[in-house]
Amino acid sequence: MNLIIVSGPPSSGKTSVILKTIDALKRQGLRTGVVKFDCLYTDDDLLYEKAGIPVQKGISGSLCPDHFFVSNIEEVVQWGIKEKLDLLITESAGLCNRCSPYIKNILGICVIDNLSGINTPKKIGPLLKAADIVVITKGDIVSQAEREVFCARVNTVNPRAVIMQVNGLTGQGAFELSTLLFSREKDIDSVQGMELRFPMPAALCSYCLGETRIGENFQMGNIRKMKIAESQKSSAAEEQS
Repeated sequence: MNLIIVSGPPSSGKTSVILKTIDALKRQGLRTGVVKFDCLYTDDDLLYEKAGIPVQKGISGSLCPDHFFVSNIEEVVQWGIKEKLDLLITESAGLCNRCSPYIKNILGICVIDNLSGINTPKKIGPLLKAADIVVITKGDIVSQAEREVFCARVNTVNPRAVIMQVNGLTGQGAFELSTLLFSREKDIDSVQGMELRFPMPAALCSYCLGETRIGENFQMGNIRKMKIAESQKSSAAEEQS
């Protein structure tokens, strides 16, 4: 079974792209399933079920969604094997833009949309930088010039990735994407012992463990403080006094 990891910011069009791509994979005779990871709520699993696609969903709740992903990915892979899938696609939203669920030697796809803002590629971090394929959506809503500029910004952040424009509504570009996803050489039966491409954020503090009170007396563990610069007006006033 092949494993594909799809991630990207919320509402970037991941589910629509996956649905259209699976339609193309079906025409190639490949049985594909999906596992949806989310934080608090999702009904995307109903869309997959309606399309006749084997699906599971996991809600991370109070846990970081990418930590939740890594803690469950082996069980997810074993489910896909029991379902006799040719291809298993996991879908998760990168909420903090610092995490990255990608695994070494497993194809990683980042979905990002043209409407998110021209500087968005610089803000996403390893979610975009570590991807093998970057899918850009909602190109039908912006001009050709805007598409080209946005694509150039993505290429600056991740010059080694394959960049594709896919329309999640019409499916344009989905077949081309589907041809890149399956390879007999990428068959796996487990992810035990595999490594993440990028380490998770270094954070274990009192707030991670449930603390809700604010103030230095309640801050323990891995804490980073901002350096607050004094304004020029304040400095001038102090000098005069």
